[in-house]
Amino acid sequence: MAGLREMRDQMRTVDLVVETRDARIPLSSINKQFEQIIKGKRRVVVYNKADLAPSAIQAAVRQEMDKRGQHVLFTDTSINQSVRQILTVARDMAKSDPIRYPQLVIMVIGMPNVGKSSLINALRRTGLNRGKAANTGAKPGVTRSLSSKIRVLESPPVYLVDTPGVMIPFIPDPIAAIKVALTGGIKDNIADENVLADYLLFRLNRFAGLDYCSILGIERPTDDITDFLQQLGTRIGALRQGGELDTDKAVQFFLRAFRRGRFGQLCLDDLDERSVEEFFQRSLENAPLSKNQSQKAKRAAQRQRSLERARKRKLL
Repeated sequence: MAGLREMRDQMRTVDLVVETRDARIPLSSINKQFEQIIKGKRRVVVYNKADLAPSAIQAAVRQEMDKRGQHVLFTDTSINQSVRQILTVARDMAKSDPIRYPQLVIMVIGMPNVGKSSLINALRRTGLNRGKAANTGAKPGVTRSLSSKIRVLESPPVYLVDTPGVMIPFIPDPIAAIKVALTGGIKDNIADENVLADYLLFRLNRFAGLDYCSILGIERPTDDITDFLQQLGTRIGALRQGGELDTDKAVQFFLRAFRRGRFGQLCLDDLDERSVEEFFQRSLENAPLSKNQSQKAKRAAQRQRSLERARKRKLL
């Protein structure tokens, strides 16, 4: 993937990696591919969009990531004090060894739509009191290539580089893929919006005390997506010509309501110790290869077998 190649090429000039994840899906927004690329570099894991997730999850996430040697911060890019945590890490690192870091370079990485560009603009606003330096958008894929260095602190001099959002080429867990899509990491024209709506309704029914009926203005709670969309479509007037219900419009309205935070602060990942352990074992440590990776591995194995046969025949 082009984004990964660009990151790898630039990594030798980078001093600090800020890996950005989505606080609403603290596990599902992890991209295992980053591990090899940033190996040996100092890293700070930033859970962005913390204003859209319950603050109660932060202790559990910190505890689980600390077990894996990951320093975690939570950020809301609309609050300067929240963003300043990252600048403090960078400033302290630069001041600790001015000879080694005459200018400190940060690379911001993450999955699509976790808010990397918004974070960069907030860092620039907080550090230099200046405006936007990176394009932002609610859809994934706004950043297309590595940007040039952007100054975010004058003294000590600190720069950062934005990178394209890099998606896992193959998400082995279909539920994790749904969560990534729900939070906007996969484009809606690729994801099945009806499946997303059905899963979102399932999760909303599991949150105790969440009265989504009042929020949406529908009559009754239900675990039947057809009934739910009928109620919602009627409520918002989602009708086609002839008075037929337009379920596509109802689905899109429902997904937008979630993404805009109308249901309050929600976390879609289960964070009890057992669930976290199972996630890392299943999705990270023993993740299946993508089709392309499998083909490459197969070809490499074939080449290795050919070499071994040639050695046995004393051809090499």
